[in-house]
Amino acid sequence: MIKSTSVFAMKSKYYNTFGNLIGTKKVVDIRNIDIQEAINTMQKEGRVSSSMRDALGRVRDCLESAKHNRIVSENPCFEISVPWENKQVLRRFLSVQEQNLFLQTVENNWYKEMFYIMFLTGMCIGEVGGLKWSDVDFENECIHINQSLSCNYEKGVKKMCLTTAKTHNSYRKIPFMDEAKEMFLAQKKKQDKIRRELGKRYRCEGEFADLVFVTSMGSPVLRYHAEKECKKVVKAINEAEAFDSVREQRKPNIFEDVYPHALRHTFCSRCFEKGMNPKVVQILMGHQHYSTTIEIYTHVTEQKFDDEIAKFGNAIN
Repeated sequence: MIKSTSVFAMKSKYYNTFGNLIGTKKVVDIRNIDIQEAINTMQKEGRVSSSMRDALGRVRDCLESAKHNRIVSENPCFEISVPWENKQVLRRFLSVQEQNLFLQTVENNWYKEMFYIMFLTGMCIGEVGGLKWSDVDFENECIHINQSLSCNYEKGVKKMCLTTAKTHNSYRKIPFMDEAKEMFLAQKKKQDKIRRELGKRYRCEGEFADLVFVTSMGSPVLRYHAEKECKKVVKAINEAEAFDSVREQRKPNIFEDVYPHALRHTFCSRCFEKGMNPKVVQILMGHQHYSTTIEIYTHVTEQKFDDEIAKFGNAIN
């Protein structure tokens, strides 16, 4: 049985979407619609167009090789719609009300502390998964971003490893803000407890032994875990809203889908709402390009502009 992942082993975290969606399929079973679904998912996650083009290009080359070797008769990477302009990607931001509702819903969730830290630091999920306790400086109340957790598939087998940061700007120091210190202390206490309870069954060992955020069985936290929990939270919120709307005889307010990257965008949005300098926000976010930071700044200022205009209300009776 030849799996798709034995043909193309994705090394970058941006290609995990392809691995998750088609990594369990035989090469001969991969269809055009599967490739398009992967691209659409990357767009929903807020991936930039260059990452989507790069991922698609690598998959196309690998499947073209499979075609030349007569593993498949046709390359399914045809007529794929890719948002070639970054501005076509709609970034998901949570409003303050949405953020508070999200956090209220995860109050008893195993990943509560992790979600809080994501909202309070703007780390991407790879950086969250790769964060070590040695990177958490309680004395100076800050964290140091030095590596990222990556998950790839090699010949159908999942391989996890800690990789260096994506760019020079990704190496950064993020100060504790708001409840960050409290959340780290709560996480340490909870993690130490399960480590004692699980004993030899605790799954993080070797280079992963010092990871801050783990699953309830002590495994490293991957993008899959975060995405799955985000979906659970959104589902719980919408189910509660559906019940309340029927009881109150009104139209329900649907809580839109949330991906882990939306929490990163939300942190950036909160920074601008508090009046932070864009260059400072760029440093906190680890953005390689200032233009990336400014795009989010523009989104926030436009929203604030609309809010200010709305204050005019009905001036003429």
